[in-house]
Amino acid sequence: MQSERRLKSRNDPSFPNSKTFERFGTKQQLLARLLQHVQATPDHQDLIPLIAAAATSPSSEEAAKQSEAELGFVYLLRSGRYCKIGRSNAAGRRERELAIQLPERAAMVHIIRTDDPAGIETYWHTRFADRRKNGEWFELNATDIAAFKRRKFM
Repeated sequence: MQSERRLKSRNDPSFPNSKTFERFGTKQQLLARLLQHVQATPDHQDLIPLIAAAATSPSSEEAAKQSEAELGFVYLLRSGRYCKIGRSNAAGRRERELAIQLPERAAMVHIIRTDDPAGIETYWHTRFADRRKNGEWFELNATDIAAFKRRKFM
């Protein structure tokens, strides 16, 4: 939001400088002062519910950051005859990181979106414990892989 105000003030001479907004402090402090002003002005009473709602709800940027932080991925990656079951907050990035370390080409088999990556990863590690080879690497058959692929979100 702050960067957008800076850009707008650079491109539009009639728009206030970004420091104008910064002197009010955080978004919550700005909204509190705006609410005080509107409550003292009889002509603007209709704005009170809007400002109060904005003050109590997170911004769209904050909500997106919260949802991204809460969601993660559990992935099944195949390299040769072995599969790795792991978790990450960026599955594509993790695939590239692992590909650098492996002697054979690695391919992402499936990704499960989840709000509990650690718990779901533990579930799959426990389910395939008898097929574990080393660390998070497993020797899975087609039935095991099909069971993993049936899940899209957990």
